[in-house]
Amino acid sequence: MTGSEDGAARQGGWNDHDPRLQAGLDHLQRAAREMIAASRALLDVAEELVEDPKAASGIIDLLGSVAGRNERRPPASPDDVEGDDDPPVQRIPVS
Repeated sequence: MTGSEDGAARQGGWNDHDPRLQAGLDHLQRAAREMIAASRALLDVAEELVEDPKAASGIIDLLGSVAGRNERRPPASPDDVEGDDDPPVQRIPVS
């Protein structure tokens, strides 16, 4: 951006002191910090799994039992819902 374009952008409605810009940057900073914290937590779990293989087998067993529950459950169908004559999707025309 050239100097004249930069000045035009600043005159066009935003500048370095725009509260909306500052609020947006604050939100992005908080989100980045949360992502870093979540990544650290996942790395801690991964490190624990590497250090203690028994913990890994326990987690695998847990995940297997959760997956097994989903396999045994029959898929839900619209016929299973009693007294519900409405279609599952309502189509709304848009002009």
